[in-house]
Amino acid sequence: MSSSDLLQKSFRAVSKCMLPKDTFKGKVAFVTGGGTGIGRAITERLSEMGASCCIVSRKLDVLDKTAEDIQKSIPGSKIITAAADVRNPDAVAIAVDKCVKDLGLPNIVINNAAGNFISPTERLSSNAFRSVIDIVLMGTINVTMDIAKRLIEAKQGANFLGITTIYAHYGSGYVVPSACAKSGVQTLHRSLASEWGKYGFRFNCIAPGPIYTKGAFSRLDPSGQFSDQMMNRIPTKRLGELEEISNLAAYLVSDYSSWMTGEVINFDGGELMSMVGEFNSLEKVPQEQWDELTAMIKNVKGS
Repeated sequence: MSSSDLLQKSFRAVSKCMLPKDTFKGKVAFVTGGGTGIGRAITERLSEMGASCCIVSRKLDVLDKTAEDIQKSIPGSKIITAAADVRNPDAVAIAVDKCVKDLGLPNIVINNAAGNFISPTERLSSNAFRSVIDIVLMGTINVTMDIAKRLIEAKQGANFLGITTIYAHYGSGYVVPSACAKSGVQTLHRSLASEWGKYGFRFNCIAPGPIYTKGAFSRLDPSGQFSDQMMNRIPTKRLGELEEISNLAAYLVSDYSSWMTGEVINFDGGELMSMVGEFNSLEKVPQEQWDELTAMIKNVKGS
């Protein structure tokens, strides 16, 4: 299935901000993986509501193009870019230095950088496994630790948001490194919500179901053959929209959710609940067969 087909089948969400325009005026956001996909959408949403953003990834050309595009579409927005591999603590420190110098200490940290691909686990080398763990889990730890230590010293609070996945709750075959790493990210955020609440920090996560982005789907559904199956098992029968997740992310890092911390919000159109429900597959039973089944059940009850 092509990306245009996916988007046609998907509900076009209202692109409007659900929060007031100046919600993040004077705030600084640090967004990893901010050049594409979900990270870009969140950056655009926060910028729309007044935040100054520092977007980070390994590809400076992609970051610069994203910054240019957003600044054109949102006059007055301020976005700086910093090329960094989040696996490298020294590179992270340099990126945060640039953010602090040009914008100030972050009030919002979006841990979105990720790496993932499908593979039978027995085909994976230790290096393949480690590459995903290092980007997703260690990258999140590197960013969180560097920024948090600076914030603690400055006595400044902040909101941290991790972007994980619904299969981080119970695991999934064929994406085992990602499942391990993303569950670690959730546990990190939940643990620090308890320990570091005293510093004025909040930690929450969004666990999305399938939201179409070119990069993610090129690695997770390269043939396009699984997309229809994916939508059929989602009760809402559509994929999520970037506009929707960016609105949710904005709420979670805003003062409107100031009593929420340590939470993981499933954002999946009901996909997880549909998959784990013991009898949910009965949705495939045609209506005429239900008449037969009902009669059989009545006969058993009457015997």
